Amino acid sequence: GGWVLLQNCHLGLDFMDELLETILTAEIQNDTFRVWITTEQHPKFPITLLQIAIKFTNEPPQGIRAGLKRTFSGISQDLLNVSNLPMWKPLLYTVAFLHSTVQERRKFGPLGWNIPYEFNSADFTASVQFIQNHLKKIDIKKGISWNTVRYMIGEVQYGGRVTDDYDKRLLNCFARVWFNESMFDSAFCFYTGYKIPVCKTLEQYFDYIQLLPAMDSPEVFGLHPNADITYQRNTSADVLDTITNIQPKESGGGSGETRESVVYRSAEDMLEKLPPDYVKARLVKMGALNSMNIFLRQEIDRMQKVITVVRTSLNDLKLAIEGTIVMSEASKNLRDALDNMYDARIPQVWRRVSWDSSTLGFWFTELLDRNAQLSAWIFQGRPKVFWITGFFNPQGFLTAMKQEATRAHKDWALDKVAIHNDVLKQTREEITSAPTEGVYIYGLYLEGAGWDKRRSILVESTPKILFVQLPVLHMFA
Repeated sequence: GGWVLLQNCHLGLDFMDELLETILTAEIQNDTFRVWITTEQHPKFPITLLQIAIKFTNEPPQGIRAGLKRTFSGISQDLLNVSNLPMWKPLLYTVAFLHSTVQERRKFGPLGWNIPYEFNSADFTASVQFIQNHLKKIDIKKGISWNTVRYMIGEVQYGGRVTDDYDKRLLNCFARVWFNESMFDSAFCFYTGYKIPVCKTLEQYFDYIQLLPAMDSPEVFGLHPNADITYQRNTSADVLDTITNIQPKESGGGSGETRESVVYRSAEDMLEKLPPDYVKARLVKMGALNSMNIFLRQEIDRMQKVITVVRTSLNDLKLAIEGTIVMSEASKNLRDALDNMYDARIPQVWRRVSWDSSTLGFWFTELLDRNAQLSAWIFQGRPKVFWITGFFNPQGFLTAMKQEATRAHKDWALDKVAIHNDVLKQTREEITSAPTEGVYIYGLYLEGAGWDKRRSILVESTPKILFVQLPVLHMFA
C-alpha cells in the first residue's frame, strides 16, 4: 500500500522492461500502491510503459511574474527577516529577478544565450547565501563591496555555468547594471514598470508580483522587440512539425488524389528540371592547379553527389509507386522520401549530402541556383560577383582567394596574410566588372541588426524586420 519512487530511470532502460513485466503480472492487493518514476526524455524509453502511465512534466514557469512567484514560494518569512539592514530585501528581490531573467532568455534560443544553460534553484540559493554572509561581514561606513557582489554573481554563482565568452559578457553586464548603489534609489527600475518593491512580508511581495504583466516584452530581458517574433515563429513551427509527424501516413479512402500520385507527379516534375551531370574535361582546360579552380572542382564534386542522389532516389521512388520495385522495410529511405515529399519537406537522404532549407520547394530552387552559378563559372568564365552562400564550403572559397593574393605578391607569406572586407554601396546588379584584387561577394544577411546604406554602418533593427540583406562585399587579403 506504500509508494515506490524510482529516480533517473533513463539510466536504467533495461530494468524498465522488467518493471513493466512486474507491474502487469503482479497481483497488487492494495489500491493505494503507486510507482513513481522520474526520467529525462529519452528516445529508447519503453513506449508501452509511457502509455500506461500518467505523465507529469515539470516545465519552468513562463514569464517574469510566474518565475518570481515560483522563486518567492521557496522563500520563508524567516529568510526575509534574516538581516535588518535596509539593503537586504532589495538585494534578495534583485537576485530573484536576475534568476527569472536568465531562465526566461533560454526560450529565445541563440538570441537569448549562445549555449542554452541549465540554470536552476541551486544557483539562486547559493547567490542568496553569499549575499547574506557578505552583509554580515560588511563595515556599515564603507557599505557593500559591489565589485565582490558582481564578481560572485557574474563569474562564480551564475557565471560558473557559462562557457561562452559572449554569454559571460552578457551576464556580467546584467550584474554591472543591476547590482550597484543606484538600486536603492526609488527611481531605479529593471525596465519601465518593473521596480524593486518595498515590502515587509511575503504576502506583500506576492501582492506586488501579482500586479506585474502576464506577458513580458523582450526588452525586459535586454532583447529587441523583434526577438518575440522569432520566438513565436519557432514555437508555432515546432507545434506544426509535431502535428505533421503524427498524422496518419496511409492513404485514406474518399475522393481526391492519393498521396502516391501527388508524390509521383512532383518526382516527375523534379526529374525534368534536374540539371545534367558535370563534364570534368572543362576543368582541366581551365588550369587544374589554380587555387580557385581547385576549390571549384571540390564544389562540383559535392554538387554532382547531390544531383546523383536526387536522381537515383526520384527514379526509385517512381518505380516503387508504379509497383515495379518493392517499397519494403529495407528501403527505409524510399518510405521516408515519400512521406517527406508529400509534406513538402526535404527527404533525409538528400539533407545528409546537402544543406538545410525550410521547405522542399526552396531547397530545390536553391539546388538549381547553386548549379547555375557553378555551370556559369565553368562555361562562361569566372563570375564578377560570387554568391557566397551558394557554396558548400564558403571558408574554403576565402582561403583560395587568400592563396591567390599570396601568389600574386611574391614576397608575401600565406600565414601572414589576413582577410579584410569593405561593404560597398552597390547591389549585385550594379556591379559591372570584377575587382582588380580579391573578390566581390553577395548573399549575406544580418540578423539582430539593420544596415544604414548611406553611412555604411550597423544600426538597430527596424521593428518587424528580422533579416536585412547586406550590399555587395569586397573581400581582399
